[in-house]
Amino acid sequence: MYACIDLGSNSFHLLIGEWNNGRIEIVERCSDKVQLGEDVRLSGKITAAAFDRGVESLRHFKSLMDTYPLERYWALGTNTFRVTENAQQFIDSTADLGIDISIISGVQEAVLVYAGVISSLPEDDSRRLVIDIGGGSTEVIVGEQHRRLLTESLSIGSVAWRDRFFLPEYEASTELERQLELASSAAKEAFSAAAPGIRKANWTEAYASSGTVKMIAAICEEHGFGDARVSISALRDLQPLVIAATLGQGDLPGLKEKRRDLLLPGWAIMSGLMEAYGVQTINFSATALREGMLDFMVRNKKTLQVMEESDLPAVSYANS
Repeated sequence: MYACIDLGSNSFHLLIGEWNNGRIEIVERCSDKVQLGEDVRLSGKITAAAFDRGVESLRHFKSLMDTYPLERYWALGTNTFRVTENAQQFIDSTADLGIDISIISGVQEAVLVYAGVISSLPEDDSRRLVIDIGGGSTEVIVGEQHRRLLTESLSIGSVAWRDRFFLPEYEASTELERQLELASSAAKEAFSAAAPGIRKANWTEAYASSGTVKMIAAICEEHGFGDARVSISALRDLQPLVIAATLGQGDLPGLKEKRRDLLLPGWAIMSGLMEAYGVQTINFSATALREGMLDFMVRNKKTLQVMEESDLPAVSYANS
């Protein structure tokens, strides 16, 4: 039995699974909204409050892990760990709990995201655009089966965009419309750096993962734009309702309260991304980084094509 811990800039996730008759079976999954990346853009550090939330979340995860006969586990830190001055201090604190964290690069993160997303898709020759929108970074990959043709990690995420464009809270719709336009334009500019290569890759299907995409897809679905997908037309048509809901001027079916603070930054990022890459519709993928981690950990073979050039850190033994 194996456990993987995905330490994102917005949420921490725990996934526990086992290999059974050639397939991975998930036996436990949970997540905590930690927002480790809050205010990182201004301070360059994990704040004291976020630090404490993160340690408490991992204490919770460790108590769950101790109830299973785990052979190995993998705890990976992503963007906030890559860019903050006190990341090592956080790692040292969690080591006292019995959890060893490794920091992965943006490209390594993209490798595992891609592995996780395609693990739930048909094994055919479709060329796919795969995107994961995190709290501090967004990973963009184009590939065919286990072969990656393009791999990018960009410094744009929902928590970072919230802190940059949507704090403090705005009280008028005109102000929010202006901020949303600014945030969307900045997102489009950030994504445009990789646009030429992505457009030339001739992908035929687009998939996106993460809580931000899940939130937006749920809102689109509730308003009749199709199941588990986001379209550029839905983003444009629903924008007035999104702004009104942010100002408390009406309900927005599909929106969970705990993600309300990331609604507008997520909307801006998704809009900018789809415009930059000419994407009309993106399918939501329920599998992502942690499923890719689990798949790699179970198989434990760096000869897999999807792992080439990744140089991923070693997993840890649960009882070492």
